[in-house]
Amino acid sequence: MHATVPPLPTGGARPGGSPADLAAVWEVITSMYRAFTAGDRARIDSCLDPDATVFDSATTDLICGKTELDQVRDSRPSAESGPKETGLEAHGEIIDVFADLALARYWLRVDYVDLPPRLIRNTAVLRHSSERWRIVHLHEDFQRDLAFGEAE
Repeated sequence: MHATVPPLPTGGARPGGSPADLAAVWEVITSMYRAFTAGDRARIDSCLDPDATVFDSATTDLICGKTELDQVRDSRPSAESGPKETGLEAHGEIIDVFADLALARYWLRVDYVDLPPRLIRNTAVLRHSSERWRIVHLHEDFQRDLAFGEAE
């Protein structure tokens, strides 16, 4: 179920969105994580604007565009040497659409083989152009490690 809030009577900054737009925005985000789990960089990139900016939870600098994103990706530990992820779950989304821009806030739970799950707070800004939504900015904010079996 997609969380949506109707527009404020005062015309405030919470416009909600049509069910079709809310679903399309959420599909871009969840598609990106499915592609990440599958190790499909091209599919991940199809969800991102080539000039997207990213505050990655594992780096301190703002990543600007695909070239810098690829440099960060290539510097990460390999699947064999890094923590073994067993799943990603994006949930708790709140999405608002402002004409051709959308703002999505959500949680990402990352599960590992031998480490406690990690909880990351995310904000994504998407732009609609050429008949599709793409992420133009993603901000990941590590919150905490969960104890094994702990509910969020």
